[in-house]
Amino acid sequence: MTEAAVRVRVEGRVGRITLNRPRALNALNHAMVDRIAGALDAWEHDPAVTTVVMEGAGERGLCAGGDVRAIREDALRGELEAPLAFWRDEYRLNARIARYPKPYVALMDGIVMGGGVGISAHGGVRVVTERSLVAMPETGIGFVPDVGGTYLLSRAPGELGTHLALTGRPVGAGDALHCGLADHYLPVAGLPGLVEELAQAPAGEDAAATVARLAHPAPEGELAAQRDWIDACWSAPTVEEALERLDASGEPAAKETAETVRGRSPLALKTALAAVRRARALPGLEAVLDQEYRVSAHALTWPDLAEGVRAQVVDKDRAPAWLPATLDAVTDEAVAAAFAPLGEGRELGLG
Repeated sequence: MTEAAVRVRVEGRVGRITLNRPRALNALNHAMVDRIAGALDAWEHDPAVTTVVMEGAGERGLCAGGDVRAIREDALRGELEAPLAFWRDEYRLNARIARYPKPYVALMDGIVMGGGVGISAHGGVRVVTERSLVAMPETGIGFVPDVGGTYLLSRAPGELGTHLALTGRPVGAGDALHCGLADHYLPVAGLPGLVEELAQAPAGEDAAATVARLAHPAPEGELAAQRDWIDACWSAPTVEEALERLDASGEPAAKETAETVRGRSPLALKTALAAVRRARALPGLEAVLDQEYRVSAHALTWPDLAEGVRAQVVDKDRAPAWLPATLDAVTDEAVAAAFAPLGEGRELGLG
């Protein structure tokens, strides 16, 4: 089963990892995380492998995230150890990818969301295509951006990361590049040729230079032109004030953003805002992943996570009943509790 869900092989000088659950949009489970980690272990000291390529099977996307149905079922049964163990190994893999000593080329074609961002956007060479849709949509399922997402978004220009973290909005290639979530643009038709060149590259040839040579100019994104109202609104100290500024800005896109945000989990929104702002002050990815693990562990006990997954993924009625139902009912103490230490032996302990 694990072999089928993640295809691992060596082609020329490339170690090639293909997520192979296309019907599930290549959603990650624990066995897949372990399989990827094992491949990276095997190739790290293998002189025959000079570059790692991460890709997804099918035409719909690299990876739509983690298997949230399974996480919901565990949470409803009160069986929390399985999702905690999954996140522990997933976040460790995210950190491993970021510091991997060989070029790690992520082909971020199609849908790249949640856990898909974690196994791609921390890589050394990140390639987007005309089909790319990159997002951290967690607030829509009563959760908070994780897998190092708050690290990446906290370091985007201005308040763009805050905007993406709280709205969950997917961005295309141009905006992914502008926000620092990707490095190069290449039309999907060029991906097979890229992998072939990497596989046949002479010893010592730099993979990043090969990708840069084949890359095309990216289509223009939308967010750079919207920085004025995004920065003005999302620099507010609270979600409530940000919504007031969005309502008052007069920009149609700001009004649409406010409507989107009002549909998200109030507790997740306030916690996500705090997580992104705290991440800005942390020294690096490992420290942020430690923080995210704490938040994820606490969020696992929230009613909103199970309810959000029900509404968006299971029943698909798109009508979650959040608890608390309003932003003003979410106390500062409730937000602070999401960052509370987990206790000895239960922390992620990367940073």
